[in-house]
Amino acid sequence: MMTIRTFPLLSDSLLSDRFDRIDRLFSQLTGSAPLPATPPYNIRRLEENRYELTLSVPGWQESELQIETVGGRLTIIGKREEESNDTGWIHRGISRSDFRVSYSLPERVSVTGAALCNGLLTVALFHEVPEEEKPRRIAINGNRALEHKPDEAA
Repeated sequence: MMTIRTFPLLSDSLLSDRFDRIDRLFSQLTGSAPLPATPPYNIRRLEENRYELTLSVPGWQESELQIETVGGRLTIIGKREEESNDTGWIHRGISRSDFRVSYSLPERVSVTGAALCNGLLTVALFHEVPEEEKPRRIAINGNRALEHKPDEAA
């Protein structure tokens, strides 16, 4: 799970932060660098109501990635398929770990599409704001005074 602090529309659980702190602690004890448990990501605002979430997933195929939304949560799962030619490697520095990333979607945010291109998985998000919640400009008329008319029923 990931915590997103830079985007006000997405939030996540506190477990991610605890696992990150444990990973950093073990890394300090062993002297090795902590391994990221999930792919790095970017969130970008494209227009007033459109956003895109981009995950770095080099080497992953579309058939190995699954995106789903259930109950206000966006979940992205990466599960590697078995490779028939898994021998001959001298060094494997590209992460091959399966992952699961989950984000809380606020009310009225929906996923409108996804694309995988050059190792980047882009998920399109749309925030629908009902007309009654959109800002309205109220005209100020300086020429006329407002009159209070008592209700006839009173």
